Amino acid sequence: IVWPDAPGRSHNHTFIGNVTADASSTAKTLDQGDTTCKNQQDRAAYWAPTLFDHRQRVEPYKADAYYRPGPLVDPTTIEPYPHGLKIVSGDHTRNRQPAEVARWSCGPGGTRQPTAPECPTGSKLRLEVIFPDCWNGTDTDSGDHRSHMARSVDGTCPANHPVPVPELMLAITYPIAGPGHDLSLASGTTGTAHADFFNAWDPD
Repeated sequence: IVWPDAPGRSHNHTFIGNVTADASSTAKTLDQGDTTCKNQQDRAAYWAPTLFDHRQRVEPYKADAYYRPGPLVDPTTIEPYPHGLKIVSGDHTRNRQPAEVARWSCGPGGTRQPTAPECPTGSKLRLEVIFPDCWNGTDTDSGDHRSHMARSVDGTCPANHPVPVPELMLAITYPIAGPGHDLSLASGTTGTAHADFFNAWDPD
């Protein structure tokens, strides 16, 4: 999304979902791709900076994409994502993301933290990235890849982004627990967590 047609210019990412996603992907090419998702109608591409442990790549244990209403948003007002919508959530230039944007925990019930905690043996490290849930109603992308989207406040979308869409939460679980880990993301510290989404769900 940020560096189209420039493979290798970005830091390394781990891709989930559509197996054809690359620097030159379009909605049309994603439509033709297979997916790793259990729901085969979900051909969207999801990605986040690769996690490293002692500079070795960590393969996720699993990933879950949750689609739900934003906090206090009336579910009956939510519109489907437009086909081809691109969304970026989080900022790799910051070492701490707001909790409503990106957070780490030990399993789904653990305390949310801005950086990766040391998880007790038997649990698994989990990253959650929450995407904006208000769309401007016109553009599937923007020059900064952000300004076509906004977040609802107290259940209401801002006037310049009047269309409520699902709030996507991408939750990535890693087989990391116990002491002795040296974790970082391809973008920097674990506080630089962020993720991208390119909608290619079967429109029907």
